[in-house]
Amino acid sequence: MRLYLIGLNLSNEQIARELDLDKDDAHQMTTLLRSGVVDLKPEPTLEGTVECDEAYIVAGHKGHPEAVKKKVVPDADDD
Repeated sequence: MRLYLIGLNLSNEQIARELDLDKDDAHQMTTLLRSGVVDLKPEPTLEGTVECDEAYIVAGHKGHPEAVKKKVVPDADDD
């Protein structure tokens, strides 16, 4: 039942109400259950071809690094 409620993507508070538990007890219970699921999850095995898209370090200036260089950063003492 508890795993079913966690599988529904309910908050700890919702689970506490559903099971008529104190919020702290529900939090402790779900933390234990979730950590157990993570501990048992197998490591993924990667294989085959991987495709990567381009990545931009500065968002909003795609291919225009000169726009970043021209940007003036306000001095903290100007306030």
